[in-house]
Amino acid sequence: MADIPDTLLAGYQTFMSEHFASETARYKELAEKGQAPETLVIACCDSRAAPETIFNTAPGEIFVLRNVANLIPPYEPDGEFHAASAALEFAVQSLKVKNIVVMGHGRCGGIKAALDTQSAPLSPSDFIGKWMSLIAPAAETVSGNQLMTPTERQTALERISIRYSINNLRTFPCVDILEKKGKLTLYGAWFDISTGELWVMDQQTGDFKRPEGSVIEAPETAA
Repeated sequence: MADIPDTLLAGYQTFMSEHFASETARYKELAEKGQAPETLVIACCDSRAAPETIFNTAPGEIFVLRNVANLIPPYEPDGEFHAASAALEFAVQSLKVKNIVVMGHGRCGGIKAALDTQSAPLSPSDFIGKWMSLIAPAAETVSGNQLMTPTERQTALERISIRYSINNLRTFPCVDILEKKGKLTLYGAWFDISTGELWVMDQQTGDFKRPEGSVIEAPETAA
């Protein structure tokens, strides 16, 4: 048995020959001086929605926190293990990021699970179910709206979860204080996997819209 999957090894070899080779100086600088990203992106761990790819960023440009459905729980200094809170604290307190972007995406499996009240848990521990219970009230409201199609309900809850996480970010003292001082800005975004379109949250209304100049026609494929 190989020590690492062949596809990953092949990808690494390509990375070394095509990317690292041309950015050796950048990596050396990052190694010697450390990272100083200005933006924390909180995203879903879905393999189809990688922030580094979507935003076309170089190494060191963004700090990324990923979990199921891009959720941030409320601030709870209870002595338990809090992975999301630890990453948030490090980004804000140590790296001193200036922006936090919560990015959700279409066809999110976590959101689908939150809307699904019929299927049995994946395991007796039901880690996903417990995690998604963070937005249970919203999921119940959306799932009960029979005027919406299943796809519309899914999209609605995906976007609600983004607003939810932004509201919870403000329960963290370090975030709340810096935002009020104008040193930290919170943003919401939603990525459509099927079309490649990025929708951003209006800071005043909470509605989502496509930013001006962001719509680029995808190249046509040969028949």
